[in-house]
Formats: sequence, structure tokens, C-alpha cells
Amino acid sequence: MSHAYQDLIKIFNDTFFAEYNTKLELGNDEPIYLPADDAVPYHRIVFARGFYASAMHEIAHWCVAGPQRRLLEDFGYWYEPDGRTEQVQAEFEKVEIRPQAYEWILSLSAGFPFTVSCDNLNGDFEPDRLAFMAKVHQEVVRIFEQGIPPRVEQLSQALREFYQVPELQLCQFEVK
Repeated sequence: MSHAYQDLIKIFNDTFFAEYNTKLELGNDEPIYLPADDAVPYHRIVFARGFYASAMHEIAHWCVAGPQRRLLEDFGYWYEPDGRTEQVQAEFEKVEIRPQAYEWILSLSAGFPFTVSCDNLNGDFEPDRLAFMAKVHQEVVRIFEQGIPPRVEQLSQALREFYQVPELQLCQFEVK
């Protein structure tokens, strides 16, 4: 199955632009969320270098952000760049569990492989990727039990329709 970022842009924009005044856009090196301003009248989710996975990750953060956060650049979130200590990495992973759970749901909806991102290549230790993925998996289980939030569900349906992926089942989410 082919996954072109152009398709994801069209699917996202067709699904959300009218209701949320938000577009997914191709960016350069660093992803960023930019709220509407005097120069650009709509919100922009800008993902890195045409990477499909980057777009999915940034969309997941948008799905987590509430209405007030969607008015702030990068949703007003704290971000510590690559090269984090073990303590700072633990804090980073805590706030990444929900977005990466959404990303996993959306990725599987598109038939796209998902891998958790510990995002600390230059840190002074090796993060435990499997332990983090287990935490993300627990969050996916909670989401399935409580009901998939509306924006995640809308995009999941649009992706499944486009990529002809059947309805997701919890057993498809495997920690490996």
C-alpha cells in the first residue's frame, strides 16, 4: 500500500478545514503548529520534510489539543529538544502517551506502520522503547474502552475509507 503525504493532506483538509479552519501543510525540517493570524487566516499543522509519519504525529497532537490550546503556537506545549536526561525524558514520555496513542490509531486506520517515538537520539542514555510502547498501548486500550474522541474517529473513518482498511479491532495493536 502506498502512503503519499499529498493524500494525507487532502484527506485531513477535506475532513477538517470547513469545521476547524485548519489545514495540514508540508514543511521543512521542524514541524510546528501555527494558529491563524493577520497574515494567514487559517490554522496550520506543518509537518517535517514530507514524512508521512511526521504528519501523523503532528495531527495526533492537534487531536489532543483543546480549543484554547489550538489558539497557541505549538499548542503552548513544553518541548525539550533531543539530548534529554533520563529524568527529562521521563517527563517527555508522560506527555507523549496520549498523542502517540492517537497516532497509533490513525496510522493503523491508514494501513501505515506505527513505531513509538522516544525522540532522544542524542541523550546520555537509551530510552526503553518497549516500556514506552506498553504505556502507549495501555492508553489505546483506555481509548477503545471509553470511546474514540470525535476528531480521531472522524479522521480514522476518512483514512479507512480512503485506504480501504476495515474497522479497527483492539487486537490489532501489538507491542513489539
